Amino acid sequence: MAGENDEALIAQLFEINAFKFGKFTLKSGIDSPVYIDLRVIVSYPDVLQSVSKLMWKVVSDAGLKFDVICGVPYTALPIASCMSVNNNAPMVMRRKEAKSYGTKKLIEGHFEEGSTCLVIEDIVTSGSSVLETVESLTSVKLQVTDTVVLLDRCQGGKDKLDCAGIRLHSLFTLPRVLKVLHAQGKVDDAVVESVREFLEANQFKATSDVTPVPPKGRDLSFLKRLEMSSNPVAKKVFKIMHSKETNLAVSVDLTKSGNILNLVNQVGPHVCIVKTHVDIIEDFTPGFVASLQNLATKHNFLIFEDRKFADIGNTVKHQYSKGIYHISDWAHITNAHPVPGEGVITGLKEIGAPKGNGCLIIAEMSAKGNFANGEYTKAAIEMAKNHQDFVFGFISIGSIVDDPGFVHMTPGVKLIKGGDALGQQYLTPEEVVGKKGSDVIIVGRGIYEAENPASAAIEYKEAAYKAYLQRITK
Repeated sequence: MAGENDEALIAQLFEINAFKFGKFTLKSGIDSPVYIDLRVIVSYPDVLQSVSKLMWKVVSDAGLKFDVICGVPYTALPIASCMSVNNNAPMVMRRKEAKSYGTKKLIEGHFEEGSTCLVIEDIVTSGSSVLETVESLTSVKLQVTDTVVLLDRCQGGKDKLDCAGIRLHSLFTLPRVLKVLHAQGKVDDAVVESVREFLEANQFKATSDVTPVPPKGRDLSFLKRLEMSSNPVAKKVFKIMHSKETNLAVSVDLTKSGNILNLVNQVGPHVCIVKTHVDIIEDFTPGFVASLQNLATKHNFLIFEDRKFADIGNTVKHQYSKGIYHISDWAHITNAHPVPGEGVITGLKEIGAPKGNGCLIIAEMSAKGNFANGEYTKAAIEMAKNHQDFVFGFISIGSIVDDPGFVHMTPGVKLIKGGDALGQQYLTPEEVVGKKGSDVIIVGRGIYEAENPASAAIEYKEAAYKAYLQRITK
């Protein structure tokens, strides 16, 4: 902004030595002809009041809408506090580090998740301090779209923030400060030229620090991915995971129908999916299917028959819909190997899609020495993309595509990393969900062999969902 008020403020800042000219070694080791120290304004209440009033005018002139404000620690905190008190604007405060005691909060103050926060900063050079504060705010689900600063040094910070989706609004720019001080006779031509040359020679390129790309699908919330997905089964999975706060699937690899139903009734409240191997059930009857469906309705989970279809299209159509199991009539989800080619998917889709069912492609496996990797995995991904109306995800070790509409499910998960005598390799929920980016952990023996399966399910559920929350708030 330009005007008598801000020119008077520039003069005040010069008089209190907020602007210094000469030769200064910056933190980066670079010699600079100008040094700006805005920390000094806390010792001059009249200057602090002028700063807060004029910065609030920037807010008003830009028509910014927000719920709370937050000052970047530490110099901007008194500015933000003054703006908050003078304008009845609720404020939150970011700590440099979370407390190791008490509530251990990183962001202090009252706010609602999803609210918009306006960031207040004293000076922007590269924009990194603003981005650090934005990262902390978004970690507690506050949204940030704008920042208001006292001074923009015009060294690339604005472009860097733009790349990160943050609009910069400044009261002053350093070139304007120089122009005003020169007109007031406070700096000479040589100072103005040396600073101008310094700014031109020391620019922060946005692409060197911030990659202007949208977040990966794995980094979005289940709710956001529900909104973005077009596959009906994927939408159901995301909805259940969000509403029940669980990304746990239990594999009930038991052989007696009564034992299976008893286990499912215990763990049902804590899972999003129940996975069956129907062909190992020794006393299978249609009544078992009816009881399982009733439990799915009661506890709000989907049924996944782990059939692993791997034949030509005409054969899998019959395997899926006929025989003694009639899988397509009761299983919301099934899966297939990509080995036979796309015929296996078209055959299953012909039967399952009209019934609202979905399919997972087995792109990777957790068994030691398996061949589901490399070109095999690439082919599985292409097959899934060609049939995304029916194929909604993958059996994989982690996230293998960025598309937020695909669900990744990972078997071989235990709370302690290891393996068994038959080559099964176990990873922890933190590794699978947090580091590898999978969405759903599939747990079998860790739950059904536990002394208390419900308690075990809760433990797995909490570990996996915590890893998911940490992933999307990074």
